Amino acid sequence: MTRRTGCFRPLVALLSVLLAAGLLAYRYVSSRVNLASMASPAGQAEVQAPPGFAANVYAGGLQGPRFMALGPDRAVYVAERGAGQIVRLPDVDGDGIADGVEVYATGLDSPHSLVYHEDAWYVGVPTGVVRLRDTDGDGRADEQAAVVDGVPGDGNHRTRTVLFLPDGRMVLSVGSSCNVCVEEDPRRAAILVYDSAGGENERIYASGLRNAVGLALHPESGELWATNNGRDLMGDELPPENVYIIREGADYGWPACHSGDIVDPDFGSEGACAGVGQPVVEMQAHSAPLGLTFYDGETFPEEYRGDLFIAFHGSWNRSEPTGYRVVRLPFTDGEPADGVVDFATGWLDEASGDVPGRPVDVLVGADGALYVSDDKGGYIYRIQYEG
Repeated sequence: MTRRTGCFRPLVALLSVLLAAGLLAYRYVSSRVNLASMASPAGQAEVQAPPGFAANVYAGGLQGPRFMALGPDRAVYVAERGAGQIVRLPDVDGDGIADGVEVYATGLDSPHSLVYHEDAWYVGVPTGVVRLRDTDGDGRADEQAAVVDGVPGDGNHRTRTVLFLPDGRMVLSVGSSCNVCVEEDPRRAAILVYDSAGGENERIYASGLRNAVGLALHPESGELWATNNGRDLMGDELPPENVYIIREGADYGWPACHSGDIVDPDFGSEGACAGVGQPVVEMQAHSAPLGLTFYDGETFPEEYRGDLFIAFHGSWNRSEPTGYRVVRLPFTDGEPADGVVDFATGWLDEASGDVPGRPVDVLVGADGALYVSDDKGGYIYRIQYEG
């Protein structure tokens, strides 16, 4: 018995070491990850907006709805990533609730973004851009072709956002493959540009953007604006999330520099932030800003006209959860204010930390309402002014 007991002592010691290491790892992770929000079940959020505004569910039962766009018929179209399809959400009777979910195109690989240009839809997928056409007018795409293919589609950030510049060139945002690293492919952590909708002459439009998910054109200047998600594992408060005006040829610093003036502790060095593009606004770290849109409708009060609305997908890597809301960047005389203010909340239960949904995109509808997609709950919400 003594010999047998002695044989087990190394095993017991090893298990004790592994248990202690596991406990330390759990404490380390749990101090930096809001586990409750990640594990909480999906559901309908009780969306709250400023006085005079009312929110309702426009559509539900969707599988991972991401970015939205208005079609030539003025209906709301959505990239339903979880189902691999594009759907149309019409509201013919004008009651503020979608009449149904109509499938426009299927068989797509994780569609994230979409934009209508000339006579076709262009959809951002992990490896590039797919063009969809409805040539027979039956309301469903019967032509599907990859106009951009071969973009690196693996790694941490696989969403691709496609947009057309005022001069007709097409841009595509491609996130980094990692949290922070030196990319082997210069097309990562960048915005690519093509001469036209055909995807000709691919090159770098702007670089040093870790994950510029949201792209939008300013309705007056035509400038390209973008949200950017900062790196993880620098604490709860660093680095800030940002909105940038994207200048062609500019470098925005990642991985060596963040938010225009913060040197990366792992990849930065003295002078790392010299000459990098500066943000328009800094926002709470780990809020995960995604879609953004300028309010160009006519039904919101005058003080909201021209303001920028941003969807915060919310944190997973912060000890106290943050984000999970829609914020507004007010403008005065055409210039943005110093910071964002809350516009719509309710996706985060502050008391319990539960998160039934995660906002992804914001869209100004043909009716002037603001539409918000939620890829966790599977909803599209509609916020309209009724005061």
